[in-house]
Amino acid sequence: KEERIVVLETENAALHLKLAEYQGLAGRSTKEVLQLYAAHGQQMKLQSSVVTQLQGAIKKRLKQDLKSLHSFALELSKDFQRQSKACLYRILAAVQGIQLQNEAMQMFQIKAFDLEQSLQEVTERYEKEKQKRKALHNTLVELRGNIRVHCRIRPLLPFDDAAGHAVSQDRQRNFSEKVAYAADDETVLVKCSRPGHASVNKTFQFERVYNDLESQDVVFADVAPLLTSLLDGYNVCIMAYGQTGSGKTYTMLGPQLEGNLAFPVEEESELGIIPRATQEVFRLISEKPPGSYWVEVSVVEVYNNEIFDLLAKDNYGRVFGVKRDVVTTREGKSDVPLLTHETVENASEFLYLVNKGLQLRVTHPTLVHAHSSRSHLVVTLTITTVVSGDNFGTLWEDEQTSQRLNKEASCTFPQKMRDNKSTSSSRASSPVQLEATEKMKQVKTRLQLVDLAGSECVGMSGVTGAALRETSFINRSLSALADVLGAIAEQRAHVPYRNSKLTHLLQDSVGGDAKLLVMLCISPGQKYLTESMQSLGFGTRARQVQRGQVKKKNFPVPSKAK
Repeated sequence: KEERIVVLETENAALHLKLAEYQGLAGRSTKEVLQLYAAHGQQMKLQSSVVTQLQGAIKKRLKQDLKSLHSFALELSKDFQRQSKACLYRILAAVQGIQLQNEAMQMFQIKAFDLEQSLQEVTERYEKEKQKRKALHNTLVELRGNIRVHCRIRPLLPFDDAAGHAVSQDRQRNFSEKVAYAADDETVLVKCSRPGHASVNKTFQFERVYNDLESQDVVFADVAPLLTSLLDGYNVCIMAYGQTGSGKTYTMLGPQLEGNLAFPVEEESELGIIPRATQEVFRLISEKPPGSYWVEVSVVEVYNNEIFDLLAKDNYGRVFGVKRDVVTTREGKSDVPLLTHETVENASEFLYLVNKGLQLRVTHPTLVHAHSSRSHLVVTLTITTVVSGDNFGTLWEDEQTSQRLNKEASCTFPQKMRDNKSTSSSRASSPVQLEATEKMKQVKTRLQLVDLAGSECVGMSGVTGAALRETSFINRSLSALADVLGAIAEQRAHVPYRNSKLTHLLQDSVGGDAKLLVMLCISPGQKYLTESMQSLGFGTRARQVQRGQVKKKNFPVPSKAK
């Protein structure tokens, strides 16, 4: 037990030591906690004092801001009141001004209405006077036998730049500059300029001038009255003249697609003079008694001063160009023996035959035009009218013409009575004869539609070889045409029709036996100024030609046509 007591006392002493140690730790912890509490209290006091200071500062700042905002709001309201009063005064002034303007506008409207009425009256009077002047001018042209000249200016096209020519950029820019304008519907204005010289404006007067925006409809509207003359007993010739690429074929035929020469029906507004003239002729014929008219067509080209029949057929019925010759008859008229004349009954048949002929027409690309026509195209529409012999004695002005027509009347009706697709080149051997020659007579009028090949400068077109030879023949034939017009204008005793197959073929039309309309086609660019001036000069000289009054084949409209 004593040993046990000793052990327990030892353990108790050790526990007292641990207790003392723990008590010391607890005391130190208590001090630290007190210190932390004291520090926390100081921090809280500091925070409360800072918060109090911040609150005071914020309140002070807010009071200042509120005072400034209040003063600003007062100033703003005063300013708004001032501005609102000013705006109100302005609005009142504007309303008064508007009322005054409305009154002035009403007065102006009344004046404008009066001016419009006056302008309308003046315009109507001007149009009437213009129509009278045109009618008098046309009468004067017919009495003098002058050649009608219309001028059409095509728009600038992509190939009008200086492609294919080694020139500077400035000169290339000048090449694409537009120098030819339509000043009005009767005047062409050309700006002529040379390096180092002042620009000079030249004007040319024609019966009609078309600008680059006027459509095919407008062009044909001025051509259509000539077609009425065709059925009234006059021969009519319409020819397009100009340099290559100036729009002659487009004006005469319409847009010709590459590899497809057919006349597109869906682009009827783009059709040229030839298809439109045909449609108009058949429309006019449809208004006449049936059976009193029949129509024949021939298509020839003048290529390298040789005449080719583009409707001639071989033994297998295939169309191919056959060389023909032009002769002068006893009556002094030009004629092409053995020329193929196809009888047509409507415009579709006519356009089909013309398209067949166009497929044989010679074209060749040049630097100026990718599809340049290398030949003159002459499409002839012959209208034969059958009239009764009872009223025929008063139709003709001279006995020679009457005898010639009596001789024609003893021949045959066209082979249309047997076969619509046969040609009139064999009419002399036709067995169908007129049973009563004394009672039936034939009167022939002719519409010639000519698409001349374009004159061109060899240096600009860049042609060589065979194309150069073609250019030489084209320029020579056009020069011969100018010589013929010059001889007629100067009333020379000899007119050189036979200097070219072209002028020999067109002798009757150019020489005064037909109403002749020349459609000048010019390019507006500076690049083609020389060629355009040459074309305008040709048209000016053509207008001065006085051929005498065109003879009319007067005949009554038959009451009973056989």
